[in-house]
Amino acid sequence: MSEAHSTSLPDAIRQRRSVRGFKPEAIAPEVLQQVFELAQWAPSNCNVQPWQVYVASGETRDTLKQRFTEGVASGKAMTPDIGFMPSLSGVHRTRQVECAQALYGAMGIARDDKMGRMRATLRNFELFDAPHVCFLGMDKSFDTLMALDVGMYAQTLMLAMTAHGIASCAQGSMAYYPNDVREVFGIDDNIAILFGISFGYEDTSVAANEARTIRAPLAESVSFRN
Repeated sequence: MSEAHSTSLPDAIRQRRSVRGFKPEAIAPEVLQQVFELAQWAPSNCNVQPWQVYVASGETRDTLKQRFTEGVASGKAMTPDIGFMPSLSGVHRTRQVECAQALYGAMGIARDDKMGRMRATLRNFELFDAPHVCFLGMDKSFDTLMALDVGMYAQTLMLAMTAHGIASCAQGSMAYYPNDVREVFGIDDNIAILFGISFGYEDTSVAANEARTIRAPLAESVSFRN
């Protein structure tokens, strides 16, 4: 699979979703090159391009997966560079709960099934069995404005993946053990790890991949005035 699918931009946007179960098949190096070269065209304020991207495959991916899962199992302290997700309220909390209900419902995990929910959480650190994971970072001296660029890069990257038939899942949990990422990749301490993206070819037999979320009506988010 060396060429992009014939996927229109509207189709790629609508088809892209968080996939939580992958086939073991690795993506060909030339396809990886195409996808990440395409993502380099992401928008960037003053063309600074602050993103630093670290792609783990093979043994590197296995090492990080082992470190993450052992860290969670042993209760190792999580020390994200940018903090944890804040507590939500109102409509944002409602959307968060609905997302969880869609995922756990697809997986057949009841609300009071604590062990089932713990296993589902651990799947994040197992990378959902994805053969690849990339970590997105930037210099710690940069502020929120630069982080916006990294976010736009991530969206461009995931759309490029979708156009090539590659599934992905952006994960805040991939920033919980940044020191492990820096150590394995030999990254300087001045680089903050913001989040990660697990990716590969979707395993449609995984129940979690049946989960679907919806988006709010346009009027809830966008205002038009003449």
